[in-house]
Amino acid sequence: MSRLNGKIALVTGASRGIGRAVALRLAKEGAMVAVHYGTNRDAAADVVRQIEQSGGEAFSVGQEFVTAANAAELYEGLDQVLEQRTGQRCFDILVNNAGVGLVAAIEETTENAFDQVMNTNVKATFFLIQQALPRLRDDGRIINLSSATTRISLPGVAAYSMTKGAINTLTLSLSTQLAHRGITVNALQPGFIATDMNKALLQDESGYKFGAEYSSFGRWGEPSDIADVTAFLASSDSRWITGQCIDVSGGSHL
Repeated sequence: MSRLNGKIALVTGASRGIGRAVALRLAKEGAMVAVHYGTNRDAAADVVRQIEQSGGEAFSVGQEFVTAANAAELYEGLDQVLEQRTGQRCFDILVNNAGVGLVAAIEETTENAFDQVMNTNVKATFFLIQQALPRLRDDGRIINLSSATTRISLPGVAAYSMTKGAINTLTLSLSTQLAHRGITVNALQPGFIATDMNKALLQDESGYKFGAEYSSFGRWGEPSDIADVTAFLASSDSRWITGQCIDVSGGSHL
């Protein structure tokens, strides 16, 4: 039996990269997956199509994250679809993957760029969780995407690293608050992953080598490397794990 049969998962930023791999993996485990996208509707539709062709169940929900109100707007759309499909607004798994990168030294970081990365990576995650709580079933799962940059000094991504440090703190704070409901809250800290966000490094020979050499295994991580761990955290197998920031960087910078 698949580990997530009967479960419903919302995966943000699921049209590409890690989010796409997570959506496909959770669907493979039997979950109905809400595939969130910001602007790329076609890519999200392709994820849904792939899940359905494999015998799974999925649908897409679109919403950009700029203000706190955007979280409420996302849930309005999600509520409508869930009521149509299940007769309820409840779901079981929230994977906060949506995020943006910012490669810039502190001297080069503008206020607008800083606000964008904070709004998407921190504010959106906070209010998505806040408004998920009345909808999330007991024994549910919240899985936040953090980064190994919270323990590895990379001055060129200072603002981005700050946002992921905030995610770690939020994960720890909420884990005790929600424990009485059986809801676990954990964060994953990837290293260099072969996604569109790192396209420039991947296409440059020295950049590719730089990323690969960070890992103890001498390679870049793949989205599936993160998705497989996410599936474990989403399942009942992880019921005794909460409040943890789990390194999934392939032993980077040890």
